[in-house]
Amino acid sequence: MNQSPNKNWTPLHDQLHKTLRQRKLLPENQRILIAVSGGQDSISLTKLLLDLQSKWGWYLAIAHCDHRWRSDSEANANYVKNLATNWQLPFFLAVADRVYQSEAEARKWRYQTLSKIALESNCQYIVTGHTASDRAETLLYNLIRGSGTDGLQALTWQRPLTENSSLLLIRPLLEITRSQTGDFCQKQKIGIWEDSTNQDLRYARNRIRLELFPMLRQFNPQAELALAQTAEILSAEVDYLENETEKLLEKVTRMDIDIDNLNISELESQQVQYINRLVLREVPLALQRRVIRRILQKVLPIHPNFSHIEKLTNLIDAPNRSQTDPFPGGAIAKVRHPWILLFYIGNRE
Repeated sequence: MNQSPNKNWTPLHDQLHKTLRQRKLLPENQRILIAVSGGQDSISLTKLLLDLQSKWGWYLAIAHCDHRWRSDSEANANYVKNLATNWQLPFFLAVADRVYQSEAEARKWRYQTLSKIALESNCQYIVTGHTASDRAETLLYNLIRGSGTDGLQALTWQRPLTENSSLLLIRPLLEITRSQTGDFCQKQKIGIWEDSTNQDLRYARNRIRLELFPMLRQFNPQAELALAQTAEILSAEVDYLENETEKLLEKVTRMDIDIDNLNISELESQQVQYINRLVLREVPLALQRRVIRRILQKVLPIHPNFSHIEKLTNLIDAPNRSQTDPFPGGAIAKVRHPWILLFYIGNRE
């Protein structure tokens, strides 16, 4: 079993150990793949897990993904490789076959690559160094973009890599800030690889971190933790609301009322979604909107926004024979009490 090269125990070790126990994030004796960029967060995570390894019995390995975005990316990869060698950890390197043009494309490639490495090395868990600071940034970024509650919950402690995947993505540092990981690396005398793109103000997240957060700290020195805690509260509330939405959706779309007399002959060749207004009238607006959003996600060619959801929600109490103007893609909703009829245009698949 690998042993830590540095026996200094810190409050951060205690905090992470407690978090793992309370949240049951990484069970004992599991095989864990650590995604390491070389920055202070992922380096801190690796060192902390390595120091805790003797208590938990984990198998640890390091993976580094080279996106080829920077001229020093190869040197960056070699730095992480040398670190893995010094800490006696297996190392896996993946180099992008092309330079991806967007962060979203690069993220997709990165998680696909990490999944492949984890499966080939028989690791059940992939861990990343996302911190409370990242969580706060994501909350603000999504808030500015007009995200709903689901977006504001930001990063979660764990999630499946894909819908049908047995691999779990774990973020153990969501109660630890970026300033804490920086102090940790300095006190442990661990070098880090500075990513020059983190200072590029063309990226919205960098502007939030470098320009917005310093202003927010003037109002609350613990602004990042406060925002991260808000995301944690919202996460639990979203889980509850989604469970309730799932149960309600079944009731709302259940065909237990005779619809033979509904006059829909003018659109009889088109597919129709029946939405029970009577059921929706009995639940709070928050659940009405969630059910409507879930239905529209199946119909619209784009992700439904607030105005789309409100337009359909307004029909819950609208007079009979009311209807909407077309949604993106051409779908139309009409009231035929007690139903709202949402007519699909074309194939909804």
